[in-house]
Amino acid sequence: MPRHRRKGPIFLGVTLSVMSSLPFAIPQTAKSPVTAADPYTLSVAVDEVSLTFHAADFHGIPIDDLKLNDLRILDNGKQPRQIVSFEVHQNLPVRFGILVDTSRSMLEHLRRNQAIANEYITQLLHKQSDRAFVMRFDSQAKVLQDWTEDSAALIASLHNVASDSTSRLGGTALFDSIYKACRNQFGTANPLAGNFILLFTDGIDNASHARLEDDIDICQKANTAIYIFSAEPKSIFSNGQKILNGLATQTGGVMFFDQSRETIWNDLRIIDANLRSQYRLVYKPQHFKRDGSFHRIKLDSPTRGGVITTRSGYYATP
Repeated sequence: MPRHRRKGPIFLGVTLSVMSSLPFAIPQTAKSPVTAADPYTLSVAVDEVSLTFHAADFHGIPIDDLKLNDLRILDNGKQPRQIVSFEVHQNLPVRFGILVDTSRSMLEHLRRNQAIANEYITQLLHKQSDRAFVMRFDSQAKVLQDWTEDSAALIASLHNVASDSTSRLGGTALFDSIYKACRNQFGTANPLAGNFILLFTDGIDNASHARLEDDIDICQKANTAIYIFSAEPKSIFSNGQKILNGLATQTGGVMFFDQSRETIWNDLRIIDANLRSQYRLVYKPQHFKRDGSFHRIKLDSPTRGGVITTRSGYYATP
């Protein structure tokens, strides 16, 4: 986990490098006896952008039959030089983490947050294919339940998520906790699974070494979207909500605000449906230069309408 501010560009968008493998022969040595037929893999970076997204109509119902000619993509305002591939994935498994802020300022909202997470586990988790974990955080983060498909184990860990809160120091390490979740938990997850985090917090951080940019970077590399159910009404004056909105939008997720139980249930179903039906588009930008500049991506469907949710762009890392 980063402990100092990093120099140089930080990825805020899609994966920029797609690696290709080329076979070469390795010369024989005394320590490594091989033959000329033994392959050696050389990784070569090519200028291709891999973009994962999902689409829904204006009522939030997933659109799962888009064709390539339904889409319009602009990279810094310009159409791609070449579309390399377009894939449709349906009925995907999901991999998700439930991150619960158990700092003192959030304890009053704990039962509500537990109820929302329980709803997803009991109603939408597919035991045959899905997996999840539970992490609590305040001044430090701790995984209470590692990856499992066992809904009873997940619910039990949620029930005890704040059992030792009175014995811990104050403070909230929000950025550190998200960073650890994406690096340690999602770093080896199935790249074709619908990866996401259900995050319950007020957005206040006073104990992290990582920054907002570090979280966005690591979550995008792990192809993990962040969905947030805020316990507070929407406010233009809340610094915490501004931070959380940045986390959600930059990773391809959504932030939901204080709502009724029925509305929350509908939002959970939309999240689930969208993550199980995703698209992947790979393209080559025009006049691409590795100069560290930010490339803003605009993706929509003029012929079908609706809302396409994806990451906002990427840095052209030197």
